[in-house]
Amino acid sequence: MIFKVYYQEVLLEAPVREKTKTVYVEAESEREVRAKLLPFNYNIELVQALTGAHLEFEKQSENFKVLELV
Repeated sequence: MIFKVYYQEVLLEAPVREKTKTVYVEAESEREVRAKLLPFNYNIELVQALTGAHLEFEKQSENFKVLELV
């Protein structure tokens, strides 16, 4: 399953919408996504599962690239 993750790069700063970034991660669950991103020390705001039409729409974006994380 593909997840879209909204995050801030600096863990200790208060979230600001203009600084929010996104990344796509393939994993079995939200817990696995968070475990994979733990070494980056991101301030994760939202982990959203992408399925069906929503996933197809995201794939059309020029920014769509699934991170290769182990």
